[in-house]
Amino acid sequence: MPPAGKGPKPAAVQALLRALPSVDVVMGALAGDPSLAGVPRPRMTAAVREALAAERRRLLEAGGPAADAATLARRVRDALTSHGLFSLSPVINGTGVVLHTNLGRALLSTLAQERLREVAAAYSNLEMDVARKERGSRYSHVEGPLRRLSGAEAALVVNNCASAVLLALETLARGKEVVVSRGELIEIGGEFRIPDILRRSGATLREVGTTNRTHLKDYAGAIGPETGLLLKVHTSNYRVVGFTAAVSSRELAELGRARGIPVMEDLGSGCFIDLTRYGFPYEPTVPEVVAAGVDLVSFSGDKLLGGPQAGIVVGRAELVERLARNPLNRALRIDKFTIAALEATLYAYEAGTALTTIPTLRMLTEPLSAIRQRARRVLARMGAEAVRALGARVVDSTSQVGGGALPTVELPTAVVAIGTPSRPAGALDQALRTGRPAVLGHVLDDRLQLDCRTVLPSDVPTLAARLAAL
Repeated sequence: MPPAGKGPKPAAVQALLRALPSVDVVMGALAGDPSLAGVPRPRMTAAVREALAAERRRLLEAGGPAADAATLARRVRDALTSHGLFSLSPVINGTGVVLHTNLGRALLSTLAQERLREVAAAYSNLEMDVARKERGSRYSHVEGPLRRLSGAEAALVVNNCASAVLLALETLARGKEVVVSRGELIEIGGEFRIPDILRRSGATLREVGTTNRTHLKDYAGAIGPETGLLLKVHTSNYRVVGFTAAVSSRELAELGRARGIPVMEDLGSGCFIDLTRYGFPYEPTVPEVVAAGVDLVSFSGDKLLGGPQAGIVVGRAELVERLARNPLNRALRIDKFTIAALEATLYAYEAGTALTTIPTLRMLTEPLSAIRQRARRVLARMGAEAVRALGARVVDSTSQVGGGALPTVELPTAVVAIGTPSRPAGALDQALRTGRPAVLGHVLDDRLQLDCRTVLPSDVPTLAARLAAL
């Protein structure tokens, strides 16, 4: 058969195409279907057209017979009901990656969820000083907690950390040189690279040192009349080990102060708690870097901080004010939902409840015994027959922090491992991913592993039911 659009079609193919039902006929076959209640008519019509187009392609490539209206209606129904009414939907994270970028990173605390509902359902004092009946600043709701927690003079929040870096570079170093260690020219997810954002900001990159060793004299020797900023970038998503040397935040801050050049450090993950007491390697905290004298410190709201996606800058009041006045800040500003969730997240730190109420910190510090217990609950709810059929058992493994944070850390964990010669891991993985809700794990040694560090306690009944249904 000739492909579509390539010359005249044989009479037999034309007859097959004419036998296809019309859009209206297929729509009629779907009318009154209870499984499609709530599906908007334009969406249903589009799905019918797509099904008919797919059937035409099949007929042109393989021949007939043509599908009837009932068959096409069934295909449309399956397509429309496979993922529900909304594309963005909850999934069960059995990957063991706590800050999984593709799955939305940090989960919000219960308080943050409540604050979102409250702010979404009513008008708010977003930019209103109600007492004075004057226009206020949306940043005032989070600036106070950020100043108190970090020890900085001022704070500003934009929509993500890359935006915070771009805003600072464009404000302080446009048309000037930015001095950066060659070992800190990082690339993060989505091929976002520090050199690229430097160029976009209008600044010029001045590399110093080598990949593994950079000294204070390297920075000092690079400072000249065109220097606008000394930039330190925390290598949060990789580690260079062995014969290495790096300049500390305090040393760089002192050099910048002596030469009259502002110093900025991009921490990436905004850690406010010393995690070494929980067995983690040292990670510089925001208060430590501020106390070291760094002029501007940028970090994410949705990594180790455990809040919504946001880019946070804290530091000297004069510099933060310059960033706030930059017209680019208007394009990067946060909305009321980010403010509500971030304020609630910061409240937990001030109240001393962050480790127990912020899901990211709770998952990272949860003891192995508790994770094993949750994995055993999954097996108990599955039932003995399903456990035997899937070869399910609890196995020790390791989790990851994710989100470009603490890349060398492997967290001890417990997984539910399934898979047999008759029920191979790949097929089980596909079945769980394509069901509702989607369940994601990882295949290792012909077994599908579902890591219970990232399986929420509330997910256990649903996960067990999905597994039993297999």
